[in-house]
Amino acid sequence: MSETNKKWYVLRAISGKESKVREYLEAQIRNTDLGQHVSQVLIPTEKVYQIRNGKKISKERSYLPGYVLIEANLVGEVAHELKNIPNVIGFLGDGSKKSNDPVPLRPSEVNRILGKVDELQDSAEEINIPFFVGETVKVAFGPFSGFSGIIEEVNNERKKLKVMVKIFGRKTPLELGFMQVEKE
Repeated sequence: MSETNKKWYVLRAISGKESKVREYLEAQIRNTDLGQHVSQVLIPTEKVYQIRNGKKISKERSYLPGYVLIEANLVGEVAHELKNIPNVIGFLGDGSKKSNDPVPLRPSEVNRILGKVDELQDSAEEINIPFFVGETVKVAFGPFSGFSGIIEEVNNERKKLKVMVKIFGRKTPLELGFMQVEKE
């Protein structure tokens, strides 16, 4: 089939089983004639950084949980085969019309989703640590390591905290990065 007839569709999958659906689809593409009709299988993911026990951990999570994007030409029984994959609920937009045909994504939607995915893959470290004003933290490293203080201000954009630390009996404000402190 020609590449120009292929459009992007969204398969609804059981949340958390998106990678199983992709693995099954890729195996079907390699082993059957489904490869002539389906060219790409994509799960939009983003990298999230968290701090656990003072160490930065990188984790990849689904950007659109429960959805698998496929580029396919739905001719003949292809749509039926895709619906009957284990852990697949159906197509997004399915059943909205009486014809019961899957609705393809508009090119603007595809560009936005793919552009967003690329932006998330390329984005610098995004640290997802919930710090709250009034919370007690301990300075992990730097000249004040070992000191404990109370968070006065949280700046998520700059990934900075203003912490009041008691040094020599006096409260002193410190501006510290998220990576310099750990929760007590």
